[in-house]
Amino acid sequence: MNTRRRVILITDGDEYATRAVEHVAKEIGGRCISSSYGNPSTLPGPTLVQLIKKTPNDPVLVMFDDSGIVGEGAGETALKYVAMHEDIEVLGIIAVAAKSRHEEWARIDVSIDREGVLTPYGVDKLGIAELEIGRLNGDTVYCLDELEVPIIVGIGDIGKMARRDSYKLGSPITKQAVELILERSGFDVKK
Repeated sequence: MNTRRRVILITDGDEYATRAVEHVAKEIGGRCISSSYGNPSTLPGPTLVQLIKKTPNDPVLVMFDDSGIVGEGAGETALKYVAMHEDIEVLGIIAVAAKSRHEEWARIDVSIDREGVLTPYGVDKLGIAELEIGRLNGDTVYCLDELEVPIIVGIGDIGKMARRDSYKLGSPITKQAVELILERSGFDVKK
């Protein structure tokens, strides 16, 4: 029997992202580690793994944020720890675009723009398609290329994107990204 917990990692953790991710987790019948909230992240990887293991059911949505720190900040250190932990199965990562002063970037498999359209191009913070295929700029994406995960989905700033992803509207872009990851992983969501 598979005892590994199935998670989706999200590279944003501010107040808007928290509301959006909590809402989406509830909608899909999953769980959100709300205490992973932080800009920047404050909880270390071992603590996050303990919290993930305590959740009653999968999928578990976990947030990580570096708040623009150059290189590998606390959010990325925690993300790598969780992603590489033997008791964790990463279904996918939602890579969130940011207007970073340091222009860190990562490869992505697909993006969802602010209109909900799948695109091979990266998107910016507003959810508008960029010019480069398969690349997204952000501030908590520096380590993503080091990880072996099934899919990385790029989206604009969670809970924002010119209000198109507001939690008051059900955070439709974030929800679409989560559902895409679940669909690609074969995860059966029980509503």
